[in-house]
Amino acid sequence: MLAELAPDGVEFQPLGSVVRIRNGKDYKSLGTGDVPVYGTGGVMLHVDRSAHPGPSVLIPRKGSLSKLYFVDKPFWTVDTIFYTEIGDRLIPKFFYYYLLTQRLEELNQAGGVPSLTQAVLNLLRIPVPPLEVQAEVVRILDQFSQLEAELEAELEARRRQYDFYRDALLTFGDETDFIPLGELGTIFGGLTGKSKSDFADGNARFATYMNVFKNIALDTTADDFVRIGVGERQRPLNYGDVVFTGSSESLADVGMTSVVTVRLSEPLYLNSFCIGFRPHNVERLDPDFAKHLFRSGAMRAQIVKTASGVTRINVSKARLAKIMVPIPDRPEQARIAEILDRFESLTSGIGVGLPAELAARRKQYEYYRDKLLTFEEAAL
Repeated sequence: MLAELAPDGVEFQPLGSVVRIRNGKDYKSLGTGDVPVYGTGGVMLHVDRSAHPGPSVLIPRKGSLSKLYFVDKPFWTVDTIFYTEIGDRLIPKFFYYYLLTQRLEELNQAGGVPSLTQAVLNLLRIPVPPLEVQAEVVRILDQFSQLEAELEAELEARRRQYDFYRDALLTFGDETDFIPLGELGTIFGGLTGKSKSDFADGNARFATYMNVFKNIALDTTADDFVRIGVGERQRPLNYGDVVFTGSSESLADVGMTSVVTVRLSEPLYLNSFCIGFRPHNVERLDPDFAKHLFRSGAMRAQIVKTASGVTRINVSKARLAKIMVPIPDRPEQARIAEILDRFESLTSGIGVGLPAELAARRKQYEYYRDKLLTFEEAAL
């Protein structure tokens, strides 16, 4: 079809000439309704007024820059995510699929929380093939997406089952000691005094916000680096440390935890948007137990109460120090951790069961998506 309709190649245009990027706005003056409000983490709540009727592609301005949303009904967006008004030369879903291939995180304009600007986005070159070609690409990729969605739904059901058993195993009675977090160890902050240039040419690993948010056990080998000067006073992470995300757009996502479950062979620092906790005695709180405990329903219920804010929700270190942590005996911690590790591997382990099948399907989908969305540019 492409050879027939565009034998000499496809026209490319700067994004700004075919799409208009709009800023999100505050929603606090709006009433409750059925219009979804999107932030970088997805739908936050619902209001009674829309910013755009849809369809549109939503592009994060801060945070997870590659987490795009295609919305085909009325919506509202907050100021951490752009929405787009798409001209009639592009099918909105085609534009969405193309942006997914562009690795927007590489356009990051900040050293701390990743961010994008309209100026940078508007310079992206977008292919504008004939509408018939765009429609066929969308049809094929929609089929792949449907198959992926079915696997994701099955995996989500498995994860809910894991959550149920985790919370059951991590519910303790009066026979278990409950101790304030602040008595169990020390609460501390992340990196201080860093600028964008320190992250451009780093010499030491650091744990990013998303590393903490996504992993119950911190990925200590991720290739994220920061410049640490000789004699600079920064606190590296230790085995057994529990790390909390310090802020979020919603209570549901604030204070997510990750635990350092391996002995570190090199310094690893914590980003400035997270909070660390170091046990006085790591033998008292098994790191493999802690990684499940602090994500349990009972602990999450306490953690979210330590946070406050309107547009941005922030955790209070003082309140965090007061949450009550159950400390069963060490053999019981090890037993629970072993059970939950096995179950968690079936829902999150990359090489096992449904996660492995989903990963293979995604790899196949991304291969064909990139092939379908690679065009030869027409000569001017």
